[in-house]
Formats: sequence, C-alpha cells, structure tokens
Amino acid sequence: MAEKSGAEILVQTLLDLGVDTVFGYPGGAVLPIYDALYNHPKIKHILVRHEQAATHAAEGYARSTGKPGVVLVTSGPGATNAVTGITDALMDSIPMVVITGQVATNLIGSDAFQEADTVGITRHCTKHNYLVKKPSDLAGVLTEAFHIATQGRPGPVVVDIPKNVQVAEAEFNSHNGKPNSRYQPQIDGDFKAINEAAEMIMKAKAPILYTGGGIINSGPKASETLRELAELLGAPVTSTLMGLGAFPAASEQWLGMLGMHGTYEANMAMNRSDLIICLGARFDDRITGRIDAFSPNSKKIHVDIDRSSVNKTIRVDLPVIGDVGRVMEQLLAVLKGRKFNAPDYEEWWARIKGWRATNCLAYPESKAEIMPQEAIRKLWEATHERHPIITTEVGQHQMWAAQHFDFEKPNKWLTSGGLGTMGYGLPAAIGAQLGDPDALVIDIAGEASIQMNIQELGTASQYRLPVKIFILNNEYMGMVRQWQELTYESRYSNSYSDSLPDFIKLAESYDWTGILIEDPADLEAGIKKMIATDGPVLVDCRVAKLANCFPMIPSGAAHTDMLLTPEDVKGTMDDNAKALV
Repeated sequence: MAEKSGAEILVQTLLDLGVDTVFGYPGGAVLPIYDALYNHPKIKHILVRHEQAATHAAEGYARSTGKPGVVLVTSGPGATNAVTGITDALMDSIPMVVITGQVATNLIGSDAFQEADTVGITRHCTKHNYLVKKPSDLAGVLTEAFHIATQGRPGPVVVDIPKNVQVAEAEFNSHNGKPNSRYQPQIDGDFKAINEAAEMIMKAKAPILYTGGGIINSGPKASETLRELAELLGAPVTSTLMGLGAFPAASEQWLGMLGMHGTYEANMAMNRSDLIICLGARFDDRITGRIDAFSPNSKKIHVDIDRSSVNKTIRVDLPVIGDVGRVMEQLLAVLKGRKFNAPDYEEWWARIKGWRATNCLAYPESKAEIMPQEAIRKLWEATHERHPIITTEVGQHQMWAAQHFDFEKPNKWLTSGGLGTMGYGLPAAIGAQLGDPDALVIDIAGEASIQMNIQELGTASQYRLPVKIFILNNEYMGMVRQWQELTYESRYSNSYSDSLPDFIKLAESYDWTGILIEDPADLEAGIKKMIATDGPVLVDCRVAKLANCFPMIPSGAAHTDMLLTPEDVKGTMDDNAKALV
C-alpha cells in the first residue's frame, strides 16, 4: 500500500466520495490541504471572502443539488467564523461537512496562535464532530462524516484536523464506499402505525396536510408522492416556510404558508381541522403560536425521521418514525389497498372558502411609491416560467417573498428558517448558481441584511456567476422597525439605516451591473432589464419605507389571533392601552 500524507489522503477521499466543489478560505493550519488541492483540479475550490459565507454557499449548493456541501477553513477564527452557518445548517437540516484546520496535536490546550476548541465550540451545533489525531483515521472518519451528514435528518458534521496530522504519512487504500458507522436511521414506517394512520384518515371529516422541509430533504420523488397523496385525499395542503415548493402553489388544494406570517385560511384550517397530518415538519414556535391554543380539537399524526422532533413541542396522537417520502408511499399503498375514496369534504371546503374570502394577502396600491409586495409579485410574473431559484436574506422581504412568490417545484426556495440568519441570501445564491449553472438565481434582499455578507459580490465576480440581487430598499431594518411600531409604541431605536452605501456604485466597483428603480412606472422595465442582462446584476428597488408585513401573529398570541391589516393593529394597541388603565 502506498503511503500518502494526511492532506493527500483527505483530498483523495473527497474525490472518492464524489466531491466536486469545496467552499473555503485558506490559512496557516490548512496550508497542507490547500497544497494537496493544487494537484487535484477535479475539485473546484471556491474562494469566498468570509468563512460564514463559505458555509452559506455550501448550504445553497447542497439545497440546489441534493449533494452535501463541503467547507474548508483554517483554525481559530476560521472555524469560529463558520459557526453561524454550521448552526444554520443544523436548524434547517442541510447536509454539510466542514473541514477545519487545528494547531498541531502537541500544542492543543496551550493557547497556541489561532487555537480554538473547535470540537467543544461546535458540539451543540452539529450532528457530530471529530478531532482526527492520526492520518490513518482520516479516510474512515471522512466517509463516516458524509454518511452522518446525509442520512436521517440531514445536518452539518465538523472534522477538525491538526496540522501535523495533515503532514504525517500513512498507508492508504481507497475506501470501499461503506461507512463504518452505527448510525442507521429508520427509513420505513412501522406497519402498524401506517395502518393506524390510514384508519384516522378514513374517519376524518376535516383533515389537513401540514408539510415541511423534510419532504424536500427526502428528494424530488417525495414531492411527487405528496402530490399523489393530496390528490387521493382531496384535503387542503399547507406548508412551513422551509417546505415551500414541495406542493404546487397553483393547486386549488393549496392554502399557502402557515404560521406567524402565513395566510388566514391556512392558520384557521389548522385550528379547526379534526385531523392534522404532519409530514416532515416539527411544530416549531413560528407555526404553533401559543401552545395551549394550538389546534385543541385536532387529532395529530406526525411523520418524521427524527425521533427527537416528535412530542418535543406538541403532543401528538400517532407518531410515525421514518423517511417522510417512504412513509407517504406506504400510506398510499395502504389507502389504495383499502379502496379509499376521498369524501368531497363539502362542508370543510365551504368553511375554507369563507376564510379565503378575507383576501389576507391584499395590500394597498400606490402610484406614488413602490409597494414591496407589488415588487415581489412583478418579479414573479416576469420570472416564474423559468422556475428560478430564489434565495433570501432575513427580514420583511423574506416574508413578502414567501407570501407573494409562488413556487411550483421543490429546491427553488432557499432561505434561512430556523436560525433566521441575516447575510444568508447572497452566498447561498452563489452556491446554488455553482450547483445549477444554467438556472436563473435571484437573491431577494433587504438593504440591511445584504450588507452582512456584501463582500461576496467579489466571489460572484471572480467566478463569473450571473447571480441577480433584488434589494427591497426601505432604509430600515424592516422587521425590527415593524415590531418596534407594534410593540414599543413606534420607538425606532437603532432600526433606521443612517449611512447606506450607493448600491449601484458599489455593484459597479465589483464589476456588477447596477440598476436603480425608484418609480412604480419603471418597475416592470427594471425587472426585465435585470433578467436580460448577462452576468451578475444588483437592483436597488426603493420601496415604501413604512410598509408592514401582514398577516401577522403577535408574539405570545394564538395562531388564530392574526393581525390582517393596520386597523387590526390599532385596535389591539387600543385594547392594550385600556387594559393598563
């Protein structure tokens, strides 16, 4: 057997595992790995401008391709800068392997230059992590890391490698593709539980399918199975923020997103249903609102591959552990075997029609200023036939995009859900564009959030990526300002951006095309110009400064206590004032 350095073993193992793209930033503790990469052009290294951006780009790549994202950063600040993206991937179940450099084993614990306890720091924000102390362990550890990152509920795995381990040599044979791991998640649902679920469905008079990102993580076939299941049941379908696209928004059965900024009909249907069929979602706080008021009369089936997600927040009547795509296939087989014919649910759909009549996503029109909702809708009208990949930053623009940009396919909506990470959208768009070079990739951004990782304009320029950025510029940290208006009597403490850059000049300085849209009459033409322009484009779309995002569930309220209009807000504030007298 040939001897190779630890760095060479690592790179060869990445090649054996099918890795073609790595996002990273070099430093002293990983220079041996970078030297090994120099001789392996089959792996494309994407040089980002900040390690946090490397993790978000890897997330975008993973979500657009279905393959795990790979990150390579140095020790100390390289690793700590990556922690935000690692946590983001854990919260949103994104498969990612993060390789970090570490000081030599004999220096660990001595406060050496650029030393950090990476394993300790990342213990609670990874599925698993490793400190590799021998080069002979590298191939096995990496293979296992990829297995853990991609199987079960996906997530990030950190592999911390001291510099002397990268330099030392060991005998090496290419692995046989079989990970040496005891981690074997349950894929098929229990047969008895599947049959119980079928019986509950057959007895239901007002069922609803509550879907989440687990369906998208299960693969494209799972989305097809969901559509087949929904058609068989004839029941309404709603989704979490992370599940958008798993079910087509054009379907009559689609109620829209539910939760804090979800639709009135979705939240009311969840509350008044007699059976909630939860598929690959986790009943998080943005969905449930006040827990004691969440769907009190509904029976609940929860399908999830992660046992720890079941009964964590909401007690359910029937847990089904398994891959949601596979469980839906099993459920379909049982229902068809029992000759299930969906009732017309006439009364149930009549009630839903009444809730839909509120037209909760309506917004005021204006000829004097661009309404942000209108900007999103015009963007959808101009691009939806191309099924673009949409990434977002975090804030009001993110929620407006979720509400007004309809998705028909999975893996077209990439956003930071669980952690709510500002600065996610641009690097995620870069990763998605690399994963799908022919796609139209648009980052819908806010002027505050885009500045978190705006240096990645340089990364897109370097690799000639035709990413588009569409900034809804209202000069505020919009969601912060909205909460200050609703909760803190409009005391706008540090939420106004006093010194914004000239985004057009900034874009041009990075060799991007910059487009300014200020007049509502120019909105459609500006969007068309963005799409028609080759290469990266940044659009600075000046929108109404004080527009708020409705519907909205106030903090601590029940998921049916929704504010639909500014008038509802005023009424709530007046009631609160009276209660204090």
